[in-house]
Amino acid sequence: MDSAAGADKVDSRRWWALIVLMLAGFMNLLDVSIVNVAIPSIRNDLGATYAAIQWVIAAYSLAFALMLITGGRLGDIFGRKRMFLIGVVGFTVASLLCGLARSPELLIGARLFQGAMAATMVPQVLSIVQTSFPPNERAKVFGIYGAVIGISTISGPLAGGLLIDANLFGLDWRPIFLVNIPIGLIAFIGAAILVHESKAPHALRLDPIGVVVLTLGLAMLFLPLVEGRELDWPAWTFASMAASLPVFAGFVFYERFKTKKDGSPLVVLELFGESSFVAGLLVSVTFSSALGSFFLIFTIFMQIGLEFTALHAALTTLPFSVGAAIASSLSAKLVPRFGRDVMVAGGLAMAAGMAGLAFVLEFVGTDFQSLEVLPVLLLIGLGMGLVLAPLMNAVLAGVPRQFAGSASGILHTAQQLGIATGVAVIGMIFFGLLESRAGASADAASVHLRAELREAAIVAPPADSVLRDFRQCVVDRFGAVESALPPSCLRLVAPAELAALPAAQGELFRAIVGEALTEARQLNFHGALLRGLAYPVGIYVLSSLLMLRLPRRIGR
Repeated sequence: MDSAAGADKVDSRRWWALIVLMLAGFMNLLDVSIVNVAIPSIRNDLGATYAAIQWVIAAYSLAFALMLITGGRLGDIFGRKRMFLIGVVGFTVASLLCGLARSPELLIGARLFQGAMAATMVPQVLSIVQTSFPPNERAKVFGIYGAVIGISTISGPLAGGLLIDANLFGLDWRPIFLVNIPIGLIAFIGAAILVHESKAPHALRLDPIGVVVLTLGLAMLFLPLVEGRELDWPAWTFASMAASLPVFAGFVFYERFKTKKDGSPLVVLELFGESSFVAGLLVSVTFSSALGSFFLIFTIFMQIGLEFTALHAALTTLPFSVGAAIASSLSAKLVPRFGRDVMVAGGLAMAAGMAGLAFVLEFVGTDFQSLEVLPVLLLIGLGMGLVLAPLMNAVLAGVPRQFAGSASGILHTAQQLGIATGVAVIGMIFFGLLESRAGASADAASVHLRAELREAAIVAPPADSVLRDFRQCVVDRFGAVESALPPSCLRLVAPAELAALPAAQGELFRAIVGEALTEARQLNFHGALLRGLAYPVGIYVLSSLLMLRLPRRIGR
């Protein structure tokens, strides 16, 4: 037993302590879901590239994944309350650094620190629950935790949209991070007073070498995936990805050595002999990769492509959050009766919802209204709730009891790595499509541009010259690594011939060109999203097939 188990059983303050723990969990989950709606504002304010945008999201998931198992072990060794308090302080400081960041590089660094501190804080929550509550109360506690997950899923995008639209004190996107400061202070003070300390009597040792080797391998894989497109895929990107394979092989070799040496590897390799566990990890990685990446490209499509406000974009995705919350509660009744079939149905529902979204967008074109996608986003949310809620129980069903803690840590790590992988892959696909389709989008918008110039009787500069500059501007804009306006676009909106025109004609010319640029941007984002949706559709079908390898009955 843990050192505090006996005292905790009769501790009348445990329910007050639970509020503090849930507050910290809410802060972490809120920060995960709130960032997407702020991405366009961050890009505009910091002049970030598309690769930097991907890193803002992926850096958090990578750091969280890499430190999650170690964070749990630190709590077992040095005390869960102590590590929880350190995690809360670190997360709060990291949030402050995010809010004060003046460059993309500083923001990405702060997000890495924030993810590492979340990995120090979050594992302690369930560990403290295990030692503070008797078995007959834990089901109720986990139900409360599930509700917190649902509330944070719904409130994150809405809170982000409201904070950005409010532009508090002229800070634009920064309050989405700064809001964590008062929450963190309350959580720290409450935990210091209400939470009892506990340690594991036979805790596994740390595996810092394993963490370093795994981090190196992942960095060698992810860096080229995120940066390769904007660097035009130099030779080192392919060499780095190829070299990551022997690094991963070295990690497996070292983990075997660590197991024989002291029985405290970062990853318990024996778990991979259980077929249902391996299938469950594959489900977790693939499923998570599609979910996080979809909301990245969908939010960018709405806010940059169609110029929705942050609040408008958040409200558009609200049906998804509502559906996820509803289905999560329903799954508790459906899974005991129908088993894994509930999860398979959920995965197929998400694939159908993504395909339905593509159909709707194809039908409505760039004249996109939020209500038109409400049903399909609700379906996607319902599908997610049917999968995520029972997934952990399904994956761990065949795992020996003595490995339950390690398996749980590996599962959470796999989910975070899936998110980071999905962001890298979909970013490569989506932003690559924006670049490759720019010329075709410019040609389509040029039809209206030529007609508008003719109707306005603008002959200087010549239409052919304007159309040529227009196409070059669009191609350069979507192929640019930097966010500054390319020279071709400056030449387009202010040609030398414009000085000879009357002021009114000059303004009319700029208005016509501006409308054409807007049309080209909308067409390009619309086409890229349509084609990019093939990725989550395929991933959810694959996930559903992998679910068939899970135990037919879950939790029995």
